[in-house]
Order: sequence, then C-alpha cells, then structure tokens
Amino acid sequence: MFRDCCGEGLGDLGEEGDLLGACTRESLFSLDPFLPALLEPRGDDHQVHDPHLATLFDHRKDKILVDGENCEVNKRMVCMTIKRCAWAGTDPRYVRYHDEEWGVPVHDDRLLFEFLILEGAQAGLSWSTILNKRNHYREVFDRFDPSVVAAYDEAKIESLLSDSGIVRNRRKVESAIGNAHAFLAVQQEFGSFARYIWGFTGGRTIHGAWASIEKVPTQTPESIAMSVDLKKQGFKFVGPTICYAFMQAVGIVNDHTIDCFRYRELVEEIDKGER
Repeated sequence: MFRDCCGEGLGDLGEEGDLLGACTRESLFSLDPFLPALLEPRGDDHQVHDPHLATLFDHRKDKILVDGENCEVNKRMVCMTIKRCAWAGTDPRYVRYHDEEWGVPVHDDRLLFEFLILEGAQAGLSWSTILNKRNHYREVFDRFDPSVVAAYDEAKIESLLSDSGIVRNRRKVESAIGNAHAFLAVQQEFGSFARYIWGFTGGRTIHGAWASIEKVPTQTPESIAMSVDLKKQGFKFVGPTICYAFMQAVGIVNDHTIDCFRYRELVEEIDKGER
C-alpha cells in the first residue's frame, strides 16, 4: 500500500537519485513502526538490513538526513508501508517473529519439539507472554533437547517451578517431560518426528488464503486428527486448538492473511521447494 510521502521534511522523491530532504526520526518511522529495527547503526550511517526488504523494494538507495545523521534508505521503502497480519502489532519482538518464523516450514526435530512445548505452555495465556520468555525457556530446558528433558527428575521439576522466567504450572512442566518421552518414542517408530507430524497434511503446507484474521480458524479436521493421534502417542496439552496453533507456527499451514507480504513470499518459497 503506497502512502503519500511528500509531507513536510521528506523532500523530493523523484526518480533521478536526488537527495531526500531532512526529516525527524518520528516522521520517518511513522511510515512503518518496525523501521527502527530495519536501520542498523554502522558508525554515522544506518543501512537497511531486513532480509525481506530485498525482495520487496528495488535496490536504488538515497541518503536521508535524520536528526542530523546520514541514513542510507531505499526510496521506495520510505514510500511504502509493509502490510502484515493484524495480530503482528508493533512490538519489534513480535513483528520479527511474524516476519522471520511464523509459517516457515520446520523439519528440524529439535525445533519442532520446542514449538510443541511452548504451544502447550501458552494454553490460557497470550503468545507474547511465551515469546518474551522463550530465550529463558531455552536455557532452563536445555535447548529443548528431548533426550535431556525426558531425564528430568523431581529436583529439576522443583527447580523449574521456582523459576519466574517460565510459566510455573506443575501440569505444564510435567507434561513437557512426558511429551519428551512420547517424542522420543515417535522418533524411534517413524524415523523422525518431522516425518510423523507432516504426515497429517501429506507432507505439504496448506495455504489458508484468508482475507482477514477473523476468517482464520482455530482448529481444522487436520488439527483434530493430529490431536487425537498425539494423545494416543502419550502427549498432553495437545488439544485441537493447540495443535492448530502449532501447525501455523511451524508452517504446516500458511495462515498469513492474503494482504500480508509474507503470505505471497511463503507461497512462492514453499511451492518452489516442492517442485
């Protein structure tokens, strides 16, 4: 969506590579709330480093004076706001998760185990709560190595329950350990957890193509089937809604809304990889 960038301070946005005018950080960053994280300090210069912008915008750069500092920005980046799913909000951590992880197909067993445990920990809470605790979870849960988590004893459980950096719920902590045992058993039976879990969609990503966040379901026949089978395998905190959130996170489904820039990117990346 193009927006008018010819307001005060933004100067001429012509096609001849001319210098953009001086402006304030506030007026520049109002174009997109994530722009502060897209400009990486390099001495007196700031350069765009977001990996997705290279495919969204052309490579012609201009110098722009922002509060007395030279910033190298893409002219079209200044003119365009990036459209994201409505739930992404403006928190840089949340936006980065939306842009770089959510919906990207995951086939690594350790990362799949991490998401499975974190989605279970989220039950009854917001995902932002879990995302803010994620790094600490990785630390105290031994980088989500299922063979290590499966060996946790009562002393470790008590240690976890006294740790304010995670969700201190005994059922959730104990289910993580039980799920680690079930996870190892699935690996033994199927060769990998990825092979097992991706089997619920025939090994392919389902592209949702939803017009708005209100249209996105909370569960589907596939997530219900996954839930039923995971419970048979001995997993807990794997109801159909949790399973669907897990499927969204690890790219088994692509539920970016169709007006989000990541929807089309993922469709193209996934389809190319499946050819």
